[in-house]
Amino acid sequence: MTNTNQNDLPQDSIFTSPRGLPPFSGFKAEEVVPAMQAALADAARAFDDVESKAPTMKAEQLLASLERLEDPLGWTWGLANHLNSVRTSDALREAIEAVQPEVVTFFSRLGQSRVIYDVFDGADLSAASPALARAVELSVRAAKHSGVGLDGAAKDRFNAIQQELAQLSLGFSNTLLDATRAFTLTLTEASEVAGLPESARALYAQQARGAGHEAATAEAGPWLVGLDYASFGPFLEYAERRDLREKLYRAYVGRAGPGGDTAKDNSERIRAILRLRQEMAQVLGFADYAALSLDSKMAPNVGAVEGLLGDLFTSSKPAAQREHADLEAFARATGFGEALRQWDIGYWARRLREDRYSYSDEDLRPYFPLPAVLSGLFAIIERAFGVTVHARADAGPAVEVWHPDVSYYDVKDATGAVIAGFYLDPYSRPADKRGGAWMNECLGRSSVMAPAGSAVRLPVAYLICNQSPPVDGKPSLMTWNEVTTLFHEMGHGLQHMLTSIELAPVAGIGGVEWDAVELPSQFMENWLRHKPALKSFARHYKTGEAISDELIDRVLEASTYRAGSAFLRQLSFGRLDLALHAGFLPSAERDIWDLQREVMAAHNVLTPLAEDYFLCGFGHLFAGGYAAGYFSYKWAEVLSADAFSAFEEAGLDDDAAVREVGQRFRETVLGLGGSVAPAEVFRLFRGRDPDVQALLKHNGLAG
Repeated sequence: MTNTNQNDLPQDSIFTSPRGLPPFSGFKAEEVVPAMQAALADAARAFDDVESKAPTMKAEQLLASLERLEDPLGWTWGLANHLNSVRTSDALREAIEAVQPEVVTFFSRLGQSRVIYDVFDGADLSAASPALARAVELSVRAAKHSGVGLDGAAKDRFNAIQQELAQLSLGFSNTLLDATRAFTLTLTEASEVAGLPESARALYAQQARGAGHEAATAEAGPWLVGLDYASFGPFLEYAERRDLREKLYRAYVGRAGPGGDTAKDNSERIRAILRLRQEMAQVLGFADYAALSLDSKMAPNVGAVEGLLGDLFTSSKPAAQREHADLEAFARATGFGEALRQWDIGYWARRLREDRYSYSDEDLRPYFPLPAVLSGLFAIIERAFGVTVHARADAGPAVEVWHPDVSYYDVKDATGAVIAGFYLDPYSRPADKRGGAWMNECLGRSSVMAPAGSAVRLPVAYLICNQSPPVDGKPSLMTWNEVTTLFHEMGHGLQHMLTSIELAPVAGIGGVEWDAVELPSQFMENWLRHKPALKSFARHYKTGEAISDELIDRVLEASTYRAGSAFLRQLSFGRLDLALHAGFLPSAERDIWDLQREVMAAHNVLTPLAEDYFLCGFGHLFAGGYAAGYFSYKWAEVLSADAFSAFEEAGLDDDAAVREVGQRFRETVLGLGGSVAPAEVFRLFRGRDPDVQALLKHNGLAG
């Protein structure tokens, strides 16, 4: 490691500031490498000291010592990676790539410390608090998964695999972003944008202006369409030009695939990742990577996961087939004489929904300006959980942000005391922000890392979405899916921010098994099914007029529209993920594309395109934490639907009942975080084990 210390950084460097809310305006990509090397050197020295004293420590003392040495390193590394996700640059990418091997090496050393493992494994926890006992239990398991039991050549090989996987994952993410932004469709004729609503044409004109067409207008063009979902989605749903829908669709499913520029091809990375994961699992003594992954999940084994997915498949496949037959019949009745193809589904599904329920997404957009949606979301949070949300811009010291789009909010308890905070970055910026939506940690709740004069460090979250940006002076007018996504990410944020646990490894989402971590997020989505909640904030952005009861009724009636198809799509992802990681190895006889086509053919009504390279854009699996765990969305959806049914049973229109059940939900699911095993947390809230029927009922699939 290069001999670097904090003194080598400029005095005004963001990395020499107190490690609280980051002063983003001072960020310089060229300071990442020296800052990380200094942080790694400090952590290594501290770790030497901890290891020498560990045998004399109690488990609680050791956990605190480890947190003190890891937290500054995590703050610096987390900041760099956060900014690489929301405002990337070539210089920042290069800095992360340069220092990542040293980071992996340090955390491998940390995870493989026999001294620390022996203290935790031999700890007497008979009088320990549940949080401490759980933190120690998880530390022991994590050490085993980190190779603490390996020696010699096996240990060397395991560590080499870790390095290779880290580089491959980073390369996958960067390549996907490059491939996504490399393709654009520039349209100049009115016939090419026929059928597109004004909001879409305005967005595409704004994107064209950003690409140098300064005179572009929604009415006259030119219009630029990209592959980020805020751009891609509306075009597939509204554009009348079938040939252009096909062109865009083929570009989307071919992103980062072998059909184009080899520099933007993730295929070989996927093969390498799968082989390395399989080898790593076997080095650790597991049959395959799926077995290794499930060793730290709520689901007990692959068979249990297959059982759940199979049950849902049985309900959803026939429903999806009926839905497709309805779509074909509708298209034929309107004069479309060809067989439906993949680029037709969104277009005709939108038209059938409008015909059946007499509304369009464009009818809804004016009622969902972002400020109103946020007000409604915050009101629901206050009603259910007794906390309030306040924009920091309205009062209190200023907080720096990384882009003008970003806002900061304080979360206050019933006494008015600030208990947490979050940044919200809502809009799509395809040039430098990766797609999707996520919640990440800025600061975690911790008594160990409490600032001077405070008993605890308050949690702060990053909430990131990629919704439609403001266009032509209008606020961001959100689609139904974008509203749902915002509620979803806020659910993750609430579990991070409303934790009552102060032991960092199990506070908030820390220590929560991956297949339970989606419970709060999917739970929050269910509030959009409640008519009074929806009506309380859905107001026209120009007139302030509330959305009509009639329109809400149609929206709620349509909430299960094509639910079978939506279920089948998610099940295909979960099944493909398991198939890839349960012993599969790519070969000339059976490559990744053979497996993808087999699984997708079984879970799709239409035969997938031969040139569909979906896996090359599946960042959840190859650049995220969902490998052999994508089933978690459906596993947790069972939990979330059943949890929300507790509110339904108590009475969603009864404020006192909602407060009572909400307080119990806050104290258990949100409050306990990872300090108690998720199955027990659910039982503490619900009084019983979860039941799949609530999920099927909510989606109109119950028998």
